[in-house]
Amino acid sequence: MGNRILVTGSTGSLGSKVINLLKEKTEVENLTVLVRERDDKNEFAKQYTKEGIEVKIGNYADLESLENAFKGIDVLYFVSGADENQRAILHKNVVDAAKKVDVKHIVYTSSVWNDESAASPLANLVDSHLQTENAIKASGMNYTILKHNLYAEVIAMLIGDKSQLLKTKTIYLPTANGSASFAPKQDLAEAAAIILLSPSAYTNKVLELSGSERTTFSEIAEIFSKIVEEPIQYVSPEITEFKTTMNKFGLPNHIIEILCKFSIAIANGEFDRQSNDLETVLGRKTTPLSEYLMLTYK
Repeated sequence: MGNRILVTGSTGSLGSKVINLLKEKTEVENLTVLVRERDDKNEFAKQYTKEGIEVKIGNYADLESLENAFKGIDVLYFVSGADENQRAILHKNVVDAAKKVDVKHIVYTSSVWNDESAASPLANLVDSHLQTENAIKASGMNYTILKHNLYAEVIAMLIGDKSQLLKTKTIYLPTANGSASFAPKQDLAEAAAIILLSPSAYTNKVLELSGSERTTFSEIAEIFSKIVEEPIQYVSPEITEFKTTMNKFGLPNHIIEILCKFSIAIANGEFDRQSNDLETVLGRKTTPLSEYLMLTYK
């Protein structure tokens, strides 16, 4: 028997990838997943149960449910929550519950950033991650903090699908000349699985998991031109112009705000980070962005 590993966010795209990789490397008896609720519509929960993986019910907002779920767990893969306004409070519940039931090692998915000031477009994100990282470090548990760069999957969120790209033949984003070291979730999940299976090798380390390439959206436009075999131009408007244009297209205000927040952050160099930590864990370069986009948009 190896360490008992629990994966939170197991019905999400990152957590489910981690579980799928762990199944290939350890006995399913060593694996537990956390889901918010068990019902007939939860296909992930049904599949995990069918495969012999223990399913625990727990919610970041319910401390008692977390304590019950974490009992007997050695290593916790803690996927950060999506609620930016409540994230720090919810995350404290996770840390407190893990400490109370004597989880041995916690692996937390954080984020990279350059600017920690209140003026940063990512101020809320940064603050909640900082509070969580500090709570984990102060808990006395062994930890590994994984500071993710932008997911390669974010590109599709920012520019739309292939049909939209072919229709406009334009990437229209206020990202200026900013670059990011995008990493596909599959690479990040593979690194997480390696760490979860050998946590002692990464005890009390903070790893910055960035892709091997720094890429601008001008370069992404060039990649797409080759993929769709048509010229794709890159236009970086002023932020006010961008908001006006998106409003004309009928995008909801909250979607426009998300697009603006991440575009400004990229333009400001928030994700312009270089680190070989992800390469070191994987033992290879990360998946080339052109290869990832070719598979996604083919």
